[in-house]
Amino acid sequence: MKQVVFWGTRGSLPVSLSHRDIREKIIAALTAANGKTFKNREALDQFVDNLPFSVTGTFGGNSACVEIVADHTAHFICDMGSGARPLGQAKIARYGVPNPQTYHIFISHLHWDHLMGFPYFAPMYIPGNCIVVHGCHQALEQAIRQQMQAPNFPVDYSQAGAMIEFDLMKPDETRYIAGLNVTPILQRHAGDSYGFRFESLDRTVVYSTDSEHTLDNPAEHEKFSQFFNKADLVVFDAMYSLAEAVSVKADWGHSSNVVGVELCQTAGVKRLALFHHEPVHDDRQLARLATETRRLEQITRGGHAPLEIISAYDGLTVTL
Repeated sequence: MKQVVFWGTRGSLPVSLSHRDIREKIIAALTAANGKTFKNREALDQFVDNLPFSVTGTFGGNSACVEIVADHTAHFICDMGSGARPLGQAKIARYGVPNPQTYHIFISHLHWDHLMGFPYFAPMYIPGNCIVVHGCHQALEQAIRQQMQAPNFPVDYSQAGAMIEFDLMKPDETRYIAGLNVTPILQRHAGDSYGFRFESLDRTVVYSTDSEHTLDNPAEHEKFSQFFNKADLVVFDAMYSLAEAVSVKADWGHSSNVVGVELCQTAGVKRLALFHHEPVHDDRQLARLATETRRLEQITRGGHAPLEIISAYDGLTVTL
């Protein structure tokens, strides 16, 4: 494995920047530039590059879709939220048509925010492509077909040009798929959710979203510590603050940044990606959460090796 590319990082539903969000970014940039002069474009670019990410960029608004770039020709995708649309467009732009490709898609669970991008995934309409949808839910094929039936969608599933196959996996059983060992694990979430551990000869990536991890169950803590063990990257559902996760939003099926740090420190993980962002949180709130999480990691590190903290955003590419 070479890279992980984030095409959609929001939880529950897609969101977009509002006019107020953009206005606040402009005001913040102009306030920072007050009294400064810029002799040329290079000086202006340098100034902008030193502004906070929450001012110059955005975490984005597409729902969950993450690509794992391996060393061979098959494509690996985790979930098909609305981020699957730009991913599909990028694949068509890169490989052209006709140029048959194989896509291995791993579905964590059947909630709509993780399936809604499938009808907009352009490679599924291209004859010669092969799409293999992997998951642990018995209703996997039914759920994907159903969302493309009238009156839900104008294009019926039967109009797909690609060959589409469904592969039912079993939790805790490792499968060798197109050069990677893939292991699913059952997670606590309404309707059940499954995390996936991807292993090549020299890299390990764990995708664990829509899972309510807690710190008060030693057996569960140990199980997921083993599942995360020594991973190069863990993509982790950090939708809530710890206060939300243990109070008003307990049993809502999501985790917090605090639990993510604890699990990853125990498991000796190298890098933690905060993921499945709360849709009501704006860029400033998400940037602040990332800063607080890095500080938390520092003060709780103890004898553990340093854990790198990143906050995933649409378009982020992480080199493994």
